[in-house]
Amino acid sequence: MYVSSLIAGRDLTLCMEYLHMIKLSIFANQNTERTYIVMIIASKKRKENIAEYILYMWQIEDMIRANDCDIEKIKSNIISRFDIPDIQRKEMEEWYESLIDMMRREGVTESGHLQINKNILNQLVQLHQALLADPAFPDYTAEFYKTLPYIVELRGKAGENRVGEIETCFTALYGMLMMRLQQTELTDETKEAIRQISRFISVLAHDFHLDEEDKLFKHDEKSSSDIAKDHIQN
Repeated sequence: MYVSSLIAGRDLTLCMEYLHMIKLSIFANQNTERTYIVMIIASKKRKENIAEYILYMWQIEDMIRANDCDIEKIKSNIISRFDIPDIQRKEMEEWYESLIDMMRREGVTESGHLQINKNILNQLVQLHQALLADPAFPDYTAEFYKTLPYIVELRGKAGENRVGEIETCFTALYGMLMMRLQQTELTDETKEAIRQISRFISVLAHDFHLDEEDKLFKHDEKSSSDIAKDHIQN
């Protein structure tokens, strides 16, 4: 199975296994689970690893879909599993309710992504274009062109569902995550594709956080958004 054979990720058991894996990863050094709530993970990932944040939020979307966008099912199947104080439980319920409301209003209850998640992806696309257009980042450009053959192949197999280069990378990583949770054996070809895509996205994510801190581009140069716009116009 190649990386274009992606899984929708809407099986609730897999969703819960993913949450458990994330919990262990982030809170492995803490002595109590009581500080753990889903939106804290989202907030932590948003600050520390934008790539993991996107994948995590895509998974949250699928968890909501797996529960039919029904807050009562989410309370029973997800929230009830956590030993947390009532005030945190209420916060978690409100967080899920707000996401459900947004998914309904934006028409993504069956498929697609919330605008808040699209906005982050668009920021990454803009930064990607700026880095490619700037000769000061040859290493990034080289990493992208190492990844490009895999992106081209994936987009070619996507048919009418073709998306941009960066979203194609995230779709591949998300599909890989689902396949691992299902314990699906990956071919050597797929593993190599995922390794390269992961390396590339890691570099982009690292640069994203540097750019947020205004540590990526020189101050006497154009901003990343201006560079990206010039690159598009040319």
